[in-house]
Amino acid sequence: MSDNATARELFEELIDRITSGRWSQTPELYAEDAVVEVPFSPFEPKRMVGRAALQARFDELGGNPPYELTVRNLVIHQSADPEVVIAEFDYVGRHLPSGRTFEAPNIQLVRARGGRIVHTRDYHHHAVIAAASGGLEQFTAAFQQ
Repeated sequence: MSDNATARELFEELIDRITSGRWSQTPELYAEDAVVEVPFSPFEPKRMVGRAALQARFDELGGNPPYELTVRNLVIHQSADPEVVIAEFDYVGRHLPSGRTFEAPNIQLVRARGGRIVHTRDYHHHAVIAAASGGLEQFTAAFQQ
């Protein structure tokens, strides 16, 4: 990606890499000190700081992606702040170990600067994803801690 890549372009590349199974290649889209927040997740980490932390997380997932994902109903809103876009979309997926399918709505706020993602707030429907992976009990237990 170019140093002039916009938040929209970076988000579109991020989604392309995730849906094509190139999860371990996604951290290079982020700034060295990027912050990723997942406030509705009952699981840790809810906040990751720095490209190295993101690389570790994506390497964990990217070595053996648990899902096949496609995106439907994508709408990207340009905010009044030129650094920020808000994306609404649905992940349509299949949990590979179980074969279960799901459709999970998502909203992501993406801030970019200098051709890199510097901050995201990711609002995924974690319950739907947990149900597809057979982890609904673990999901609900996480709220009781």
